[in-house]
Amino acid sequence: MLLEAENILYWISGWFDNTSLSPARSLFFSRVIILVAILLLAVIADYICRYFINSVVHRIVKSTKAEWDDMLFDRKLLNKLALTVPAVMIYFLIPLAFPEQPVALSWVLKLCIVYIIAVVLRFFNSFLNILLELTNRKEKLRDRPVKGLFQTLQVLLFFVGTIFIISIIIDKSPLSLFAGLGASAAILMLVFKDTIMGFVSGIQLSANDMLRPGDWITVPKHGANGRVIEVTLNTVKIRNFDNTIVTVPPYALVSDSFQNWRGMEESGGRRIKRAVHIDMNSVKFCTPEMLERFCCLDGVRECVDYKKELSPQSRLTNIGLFRAYLDRYIRALPECNEDLTILVRYLEATDKGMPLEIYFFTKRKEWPLYEALQADVLDHIMAVLPEFDLRVFQSPSGADFRFLSSR
Repeated sequence: MLLEAENILYWISGWFDNTSLSPARSLFFSRVIILVAILLLAVIADYICRYFINSVVHRIVKSTKAEWDDMLFDRKLLNKLALTVPAVMIYFLIPLAFPEQPVALSWVLKLCIVYIIAVVLRFFNSFLNILLELTNRKEKLRDRPVKGLFQTLQVLLFFVGTIFIISIIIDKSPLSLFAGLGASAAILMLVFKDTIMGFVSGIQLSANDMLRPGDWITVPKHGANGRVIEVTLNTVKIRNFDNTIVTVPPYALVSDSFQNWRGMEESGGRRIKRAVHIDMNSVKFCTPEMLERFCCLDGVRECVDYKKELSPQSRLTNIGLFRAYLDRYIRALPECNEDLTILVRYLEATDKGMPLEIYFFTKRKEWPLYEALQADVLDHIMAVLPEFDLRVFQSPSGADFRFLSSR
């Protein structure tokens, strides 16, 4: 090959034999002519490839109903791959210009190979990005944390490509470089610790279906309470409800505990669990006058009749009737899901009074609607308590002491 290239070079330099140019200048101009011819051929090849892609391939893509080929063409993926054609032509034709200079020729060939590898890496990187976008459009895969997997593939792609580029520059076999990396595995694991841990954790999160984009999660240790907006190789991005964004390492979600509210959103209701502390000094047996007054409230008469039928000998208390009234009131709410647990119960008495807890599930899962219903229920409880001669316990404040002293 080199002998043929040298013959072509000297054949072209023979054109200048009848001129006043010296042999060195004739050889220099011959080399320039060959270089210009090679560049022109590379430009022409590049133009032909682009014309073929923009005309023939464009017609084929537009004639199909598939979506993926349109994305490949619109993102100019084939144009990026076509950049290798001029470099390949230069690689095979450049020996014609430097047949007698093996050192210079060697470096030019190395630059061509490095350029080709870089273009191929860019092509596959863009292809993986398009594949990720197509995956996110699939209904079954949209809520899966697949971005970390694609980022891992991109890291491996550039890692292998960099090894090949280094092997070409230093004239070493890529296998020998990979073998040498085995000895420095500890250093690599230290450098890429977060990436490796993030990759493994991402697989665990995806395989166990622990986390999906769009999930509402709570991670108290990292101050996160909001929606997952992105799961990548090294971070999980969470938009809090105050619109701040918290980034949490994936391995932190695997090693530590976090709360995922997806089960609540997919279930039949969201839990309301609140306790009101009743002043125990206001608890008493009901007199006939009190029962007559209580029965004016909706549903209380039915509660009285039911309790008397259940236990005729027992005396009714105002707090017992109030508890039965709350149970009927909650069950009558249109937003209450009666298929799930409904409780109105006493908690252990403390120095703060007798806690009376309501426990039920509402069909309203959206945060504003949920809070509005919860507030309405607590408003009603506070308002109806005095009707049963009950008082809410609260610690005395300075204003209470000033009121007593004024009396």
